[in-house]
Amino acid sequence: MSSSFGERVKITIFGQSHSEGIGVVIDGLPAGESIDMEEVQRFMQRRAPGRHAYQTPRKEADVPRVLSGLFEGKTCGAPLCAVIENTNTRSADYEKLKVTPRPAHADFTAEMKYDGFQDYRGGGHFSGRLTAPLCFAGAVCMQILARRGILIGGHILSVGDVADSAFSLTDINAEILAGIVQKVFPVCDDAAGACMREKIDYAREEHDSIGGVIEAAAIGLPVGIGEPMFDGLESRLASILFAIPAVKGVEFGNGFEAAQKYGSENNDAFVLDSTGEIRTKTNNHGGILGGISSGMPLILRTAFKPTPSIGKTQSTVNLQNCKEEALEVGGRHDPCIVPRAVPCVEAAMAVAILDLLCISQINE
Repeated sequence: MSSSFGERVKITIFGQSHSEGIGVVIDGLPAGESIDMEEVQRFMQRRAPGRHAYQTPRKEADVPRVLSGLFEGKTCGAPLCAVIENTNTRSADYEKLKVTPRPAHADFTAEMKYDGFQDYRGGGHFSGRLTAPLCFAGAVCMQILARRGILIGGHILSVGDVADSAFSLTDINAEILAGIVQKVFPVCDDAAGACMREKIDYAREEHDSIGGVIEAAAIGLPVGIGEPMFDGLESRLASILFAIPAVKGVEFGNGFEAAQKYGSENNDAFVLDSTGEIRTKTNNHGGILGGISSGMPLILRTAFKPTPSIGKTQSTVNLQNCKEEALEVGGRHDPCIVPRAVPCVEAAMAVAILDLLCISQINE
């Protein structure tokens, strides 16, 4: 199924932006794992809409209702199913988009693929609203990973041309990740964050939008996670990250910068640390070699395009009369989705890493 991901730990996401609800089924979770639902809720609130000026005005409580899979606060071996109600929809805002597809949105391709039977309201199944159940699944997986010493966290690396301080490829630690999570606007450098918010405010005032990049890390990964060649760590992470709406690029470690270097500059020399463990002196490879975790911090960056729904006049084609016409998109939309997408990236990473971790344990 195209809405499912994973082999050992599998998630299936269902619902549409304006359907009665959205949700996720998680199958294959280890039994007996305690799940702190308050912590799950705190994680999901980082993604929830309508809480800050730089977000869409659409407000949703995003409180998951667990239907199965937990017994006395622990996973019980049954599939874990959670539903999140959609309570603040304004479907009339999207009526004209049925025949006038938004530039850079899935409106047109969905119309062609599903012969007009798709739910066009709020983007339907293509909406960023579907990242809410992804965040539920990720929050559950992150708690399980944390008990195994694996921590995940991210920050806004850039909005437009305004950049935050990048993570150290070698010295990222739990304290740094925890400090960023506590911030309303998740950046390392608060001064850079203030400039980013100004950039977002400008886009909103101009009825426009702006994109950016999220940098995220996973620390504590043991050596050996990943199943080459098509289920390598990079392959699986890229696959689930590209499922997040608006993602247009993913890179690991030095990423595209490595293409500009000599091997002698890019290669990471192996060394012994103070405990006698094999590590690399640098981490240009971003913690992955040959699709397998190396024991170094896993560092990746995810590029998000600007929100396609903008108030500026754009050109489109009317699908009924096949004539070009002007389009001004109304409704409620984020001028920049990047701040709300940080937990989405973390959640996607957690799902993919837990799945591969469980596969690796089976194969031992």
